[in-house]
Amino acid sequence: MSRLQSRPATAVVPFPSGKAEEKQVDAPTAAMIWQDIHAAAVEVAQHEAFLQPRLQALVLAHAGLAGAMAAVLARRLASADMDEQALHALFSDVIDNEVTARIAADLFAVRTRDPACGDYLHVLLNLKGFQALQTYRIAHALWLQHRQALAHALANQASLVFAVDIHPAARIGCGVMFDHGTGIVIGETTLIEDNVSILQNVTLGGTGKEHGDRHPKIRSGVMIGAGAKILGNIEVGTMSKVAAGSVVLRPVPPHCTVAGVPARVVRHHLDQACPSAEMDQTI
Repeated sequence: MSRLQSRPATAVVPFPSGKAEEKQVDAPTAAMIWQDIHAAAVEVAQHEAFLQPRLQALVLAHAGLAGAMAAVLARRLASADMDEQALHALFSDVIDNEVTARIAADLFAVRTRDPACGDYLHVLLNLKGFQALQTYRIAHALWLQHRQALAHALANQASLVFAVDIHPAARIGCGVMFDHGTGIVIGETTLIEDNVSILQNVTLGGTGKEHGDRHPKIRSGVMIGAGAKILGNIEVGTMSKVAAGSVVLRPVPPHCTVAGVPARVVRHHLDQACPSAEMDQTI
């Protein structure tokens, strides 16, 4: 288990003032989130007969969040050479209590940051950015078990299904949201800390000239706008924002917004501002 993966979960909590702070909070546990998911599934099944078989197989047949997550991902990723039942068994074995806690933290992040998100059930069943991130978490666990061939196969299948390409060796914290998800690319030596929000078509890549540790380091509380490209072994400082469409080739200081091609600092933030929670797209 990597040092990042062994860290306790945190949450970014927005306040009525529009400000946010990162701290240990009484965020809902996996068990509490599961209660909400199960109750929502029962209600939907009562009113939408067409979805009853889906809800039964993916939610209601399971005793907790881990089982439902394994079922959802197995259904999404199954193919001619990756049997759904075999995937379900594999995922159930890999999703331990720590992975389940990270799944819950990611669910909470989406639920609190995405105004289009109605409930946890919707995130679990329908949001492919969330599903792609949880597939990465399983692939990363396999990578740490020295099962690299299987981790690569799973990452490749996730890329085909979700259009999100994450190297299984990348290190990603908890409370992370991939909004929409399509086109996100995350390289092998990337580090993403807790409580980060990333929109569609973002690349965290290398410059093409480097070897070894060659990908970005994204610190906590960062928001990366749609279409942004961050290239090379550079740091995006805590609580900073990368504006949509920007190309970042140099380190980004903490508590600022960068924009442009190439990106430059265009604004400094108050220390208590947290772009990943605020999701404010303006420059």
